[in-house]
Amino acid sequence: MKAKKYTNLSDLAEDLGLSPYWGLVAEMKANLTAEIIKVVKKKELTHKEVSELSGVPRSAITGIINGSLQKVSLDRLVRILASLGKKVEVKVKKAA
Repeated sequence: MKAKKYTNLSDLAEDLGLSPYWGLVAEMKANLTAEIIKVVKKKELTHKEVSELSGVPRSAITGIINGSLQKVSLDRLVRILASLGKKVEVKVKKAA
């Protein structure tokens, strides 16, 4: 069986029998997390420092940076980015 390539997580979610909504949320979380990781590396911050800046527990910061996003809200990711000096903007487009 040939592997199928996906260009977005909404299509993957749909093929798995999930609502495309969950794919969209997963994609947004992944993008925000990638930005958090980039900023943390660039500023050479420890997980403890990010925790102190954001008010998010260090264990949660560690989980986020290690890719565990199941119990992480978009709100929490935005809060972390804001504490790191980043502004998050949301664009709404017509669905294809």
